[in-house]
Amino acid sequence: MPDRLRELIFRDEVLYIMEAHNALSAKIAVESGFEALWASGLTISATMGLRDRNEASWTQVLDIVEMITDFVPEPVLFDGDTGFGDANNVSRLVKKLCQRNVQGVCIEDKLFPKQNSFLGTAQPLLPVEDFCEKIKRGKDAQLDDDFVLVARVEALIAGHGLNEALDRAYRYQESGADAILIHSKKSDGEEILQFLDRWQHPCPVIIVPTKYHATPTSLFIERDIAAIIWANHSLRASISAMRTITDQICRGRSVAGIETRIASLEQLFRLTNELSA
Repeated sequence: MPDRLRELIFRDEVLYIMEAHNALSAKIAVESGFEALWASGLTISATMGLRDRNEASWTQVLDIVEMITDFVPEPVLFDGDTGFGDANNVSRLVKKLCQRNVQGVCIEDKLFPKQNSFLGTAQPLLPVEDFCEKIKRGKDAQLDDDFVLVARVEALIAGHGLNEALDRAYRYQESGADAILIHSKKSDGEEILQFLDRWQHPCPVIIVPTKYHATPTSLFIERDIAAIIWANHSLRASISAMRTITDQICRGRSVAGIETRIASLEQLFRLTNELSA
């Protein structure tokens, strides 16, 4: 089985990528069968109690991602937001990711500091030429020939329409992007399907069906997508579980009756290799 991100993205079979916000969530995703991980800027920031607006520095985020790559062998695609600055920042970021065994980065064509794509409307985009320069500088900086740079197109998020999204995607691919991530926050998934129907496939396409989660996955597979990212679901699941249990403990002033509903200490020890010699 291929163990490098490039091989997984470029194979014929669709790659499913699971969000990880720390080493433990990465291990759980791997044990569930995921072959690659998405180091999510949103969920990593959330675990720090920070907003998804580059309030966490890139070095703080990278420290957590390094713990993930130290803990599990599966490849990590790093959510690099806008690259944490201009083309110089992207160049340095890529070098540091390669040094920490991160096999890919996704950068988006919005302004730094970024705002989460699902908040607000008409978010400003970086001029195409400036973002193409980020791509070129990022590719020039990589220390590993197999490193994957994914260009995330936010034209649909910003309300610029399908033609703008396609134009930007083709320009980014021509500038050296290894893959395109096309993003949408509409609930019916129609924008994504229309993009895929018109895309001529010069490079792989990745999608993030957070908002259009009810659209059958088969519709995207029929259109030859390369990968699907489940971008925040592990953290959101843990929030629901923690809230349920902590509410019960607070109301009952007891932990009686909850042991069967939470992970055992033995499971925790095993996940962190505490039971290893």
